[in-house]
Amino acid sequence: MAGNGRSRTLLWVLIGGGAFFLFVLAVFTLVYLTLHAGGAETSFTSFGDKIGVVDLEGVILDPKTVVQDLKRFGDDDSVKAIILHVNSPGGGVAASEEIYRQVKRLRDEKHRYIVASIETVGASGAYYVSSAARKIYADNGSIVGSIGVIAEWVNYGELMHWAKLKPQILKVGEFKDTGDPTRDMTPAEREYMQSLIDNMYGQFVQAVADGRHAKKEDIRAIADGRVWTGQEALMLHLIDQVADFQAAVDDTAKSVGIKGEPTLVHPEKKRQTLFDLLFGDLAQWLPTREKLLEQHVGFYYLWQ
Repeated sequence: MAGNGRSRTLLWVLIGGGAFFLFVLAVFTLVYLTLHAGGAETSFTSFGDKIGVVDLEGVILDPKTVVQDLKRFGDDDSVKAIILHVNSPGGGVAASEEIYRQVKRLRDEKHRYIVASIETVGASGAYYVSSAARKIYADNGSIVGSIGVIAEWVNYGELMHWAKLKPQILKVGEFKDTGDPTRDMTPAEREYMQSLIDNMYGQFVQAVADGRHAKKEDIRAIADGRVWTGQEALMLHLIDQVADFQAAVDDTAKSVGIKGEPTLVHPEKKRQTLFDLLFGDLAQWLPTREKLLEQHVGFYYLWQ
């Protein structure tokens, strides 16, 4: 009798566990199908007068996706205008410049109507990118500006000394190990690093001056790393209009002759598998040889 009781209990556990597994599977399948169905509504196959929307979100480290999305919209004649929807504190110097150049290429070479709409933050590298657009919109309370360059790293030499660890470096070239986090910089190295930052700063100021059709001296006068609200930025001519995203859409549609409500199209998202939905992208957490070797100093157009 006891054996029969245990068998029934095990049976109910198996039934309950199986039902729970099927329930979880059904939920994730529903999410998966919803994501794919939602993407179809804003794909390139939409009809009517279209405005392409490209999101510039988070810290700018890899420009590839944004550049490709901008180029794809720029090559599509059915897209009447492009809005760069900005919510970013900036990021890498070179990454920001690549996106900036693509925006500028669309504006000046392909004569596409491209604007930037700043949501919460459009600072440093994100403002660098926005300055290449034909027009910049921002909310009253948006954070705008932060024209400047920063490079920083942690010196853990004292920690290594405490742990009785001694770095061994072989080099050819006085400045080859500049920025070595195990020691202080020499005066010559500090001067060398500052010259690099000064050069990048000059590029930033010139790019904003070109994009905003302003004198370089006028931009340099306010390019001290500060940020401003959208309301203040308007008075400094860093933006063209105080407007939320919907107002930016309406104004853009009017500027390109779209009558009525335009169709907003977004780049197609990368299709996710059920495994992706369950576990996400694990690649960023997996160590690689390249990540283990990443100890160099980074230069950033970044608001902190």
